[in-house]
Amino acid sequence: MAVRIINANTETERPLPYADAGVRAGFPSPAQNCMEVSIDLNKELVRHPATTFYARVVGDSMQDAGITDGDLIVIDRSLEPREGDIVVAYIDGEFTLKRITIDAVHHCLWLLPENEKYQPIKVTEDNDFTVWGVVTYNIKRQR
Repeated sequence: MAVRIINANTETERPLPYADAGVRAGFPSPAQNCMEVSIDLNKELVRHPATTFYARVVGDSMQDAGITDGDLIVIDRSLEPREGDIVVAYIDGEFTLKRITIDAVHHCLWLLPENEKYQPIKVTEDNDFTVWGVVTYNIKRQR
């Protein structure tokens, strides 16, 4: 699974109507007559503007994590990766999107796909490797 990385432009503001009471996914609730509250997705999705990037997902290796081809992900490079995070990693000259896990027994990292068609990638000190950033949001097109 590859990614196309794009800088996050947070200099613009675009407040949009926001249903602050929430939208129920269970039983319907009475409709809100007036949505006076607004939300700016730049402020909502980007905690660290100088280190935040967007990327378009290419491929299906993370589909079982709900990340599919064409999704837009938000990546924060200032965050330290933690066990189980989904990260954009740079390994041996290529970017990849995978879940990271630490194997303390074998003294290595694993980049785990979320699709059984793909094999985990073992990362050792022989690899040219860095965690480029941590995925903080996944934005899906519904239509």
